[in-house]
Amino acid sequence: MSDSFKKNAKILVFSTEKISDPAIDMAGLLKLHYPPTVYTITVPCSSGIKPSWIMHAYEKGFDGVFIAADGTDCIFGESCTEKTGNIVAMTHEKMKEKKIDPARLRMAALCSVCSEAFVKQMRSFNDYLIKTIHSNSN
Repeated sequence: MSDSFKKNAKILVFSTEKISDPAIDMAGLLKLHYPPTVYTITVPCSSGIKPSWIMHAYEKGFDGVFIAADGTDCIFGESCTEKTGNIVAMTHEKMKEKKIDPARLRMAALCSVCSEAFVKQMRSFNDYLIKTIHSNSN
């Protein structure tokens, strides 16, 4: 394993195709750097994510999961953020039952031009995960 991967956490991002995907794409076009171990899955709306999908990510070796929610810009309804927040809360309870640190799941609303905000979130989340998970495994 290369050194660059040892110092980066494996993060799964659930991103929405109409709102946060363009911001993530723009981060790449602008050559804004975030860990190379960030993987994205596109969903139509963050309120459709299932807690079982998040838990499956941890079972498959992801260090953290980040939900890039639409916020009030969601084309599927105004209650998207609230519904997504409820999904996160339910998943936090499942994580506690499995002795997984709930802080390994984060959610933030990202607009279609929030490339810098996305990169900042990924860097911050990566730093947190490295300090807590990787330092505990040594």
